[in-house]
Amino acid sequence: MQKKKYNISVEATLEVIGGKWKCVILCHLTHGKKRTSELKRLMPNITQKMLTQQLRELEEDGVINRIVYNQVPPKVEYELSDYGQSLEGILHLLCAWGETHLTRVYGDKFSVLEESVLNEQLK
Repeated sequence: MQKKKYNISVEATLEVIGGKWKCVILCHLTHGKKRTSELKRLMPNITQKMLTQQLRELEEDGVINRIVYNQVPPKVEYELSDYGQSLEGILHLLCAWGETHLTRVYGDKFSVLEESVLNEQLK
């Protein structure tokens, strides 16, 4: 197997957490375990297919853990792995930069932020 080459290390980071939804999923998981249905409710604009795909990729990269409970009906939860918890600082910095950007562009960040558990702490 040939090793992949990267121009700079940020490419490796973006390969794991890049895209529209992965950081959002990870931010929600910094607040604790979530079931798929909870994540879907927190991110109403993501399709079920995309959510499932993103969760699988994050699990494959070792960033999240999938916990399956042996019960009827089946119960599955997702949580940050120990490795995934190492991203918390980066995620908080991305959120802070986004808040600054929204204020710079729109003046009032709350005029463009949706009601969300993650946005409650900003008030």
